Amino acid sequence: MKARPFKFKQFTVHQDRCAMKVGTDGVLLGAWASVAHKPASILDIGAGTGLVGLMLAQRCNAELIDALEVEEVAFEQCVSNFEASPWADRLFCYHASLQDYVQEVEEQYDLIVSNPPFHIETPSSGDQARDQARQSQSLPFAELLKGVTKLLAPGGKFVVVIPHKQAPGFIALAEPMGLFPSKILQVRGNPGTEIKRSFLEFQFGENSCEYEELVIELARHVYTPEYINLTRDFYLKM
Repeated sequence: MKARPFKFKQFTVHQDRCAMKVGTDGVLLGAWASVAHKPASILDIGAGTGLVGLMLAQRCNAELIDALEVEEVAFEQCVSNFEASPWADRLFCYHASLQDYVQEVEEQYDLIVSNPPFHIETPSSGDQARDQARQSQSLPFAELLKGVTKLLAPGGKFVVVIPHKQAPGFIALAEPMGLFPSKILQVRGNPGTEIKRSFLEFQFGENSCEYEELVIELARHVYTPEYINLTRDFYLKM
């Protein structure tokens, strides 16, 4: 069964050719990543459908929003979604791994975002493209951070979403590279569940860190005011 296009208030995401569909992690990343420093250039590492880049294009006036996608079919769909959006002149997707991209460009970005593959267990879904998108083996955290340190401009911000249990290890990996957390958002599905995801904002140099917590639902499809406020500019029914 084909995945239906996901319609947002100002754009539509076609996802029938992508292994990873529109999900809460991507929507929260696109909504939460700070653009208060008015980034002129943005990079999305592991773009998938292009959702996060599209959200950031809606939220800010960055002149350049680049995206990287290593899986060929997902890359093609991302390009199509970008070209069909109101911000096609600012959105560009490259069919490349982060490791290759770092070797080829000298560009630095004011904001880098990533919803990286983070599942450590052996692939088992039977869908090779989906497994590649989900498995940390295709982009180990150390490789992600190494690339970010080369591509992030001084004064820039790097925002990433990872499982909450992996956050301490990720922060420890980042510190020797000169990246330190400045904001952390911890997300739980409802008040009675454990924290599932951590959204981490990094910048160069030690600094004070702000901590927040977000609960998505009070009950099934009964969303918290905080979640509604964060996503209302995007979801049709918020």
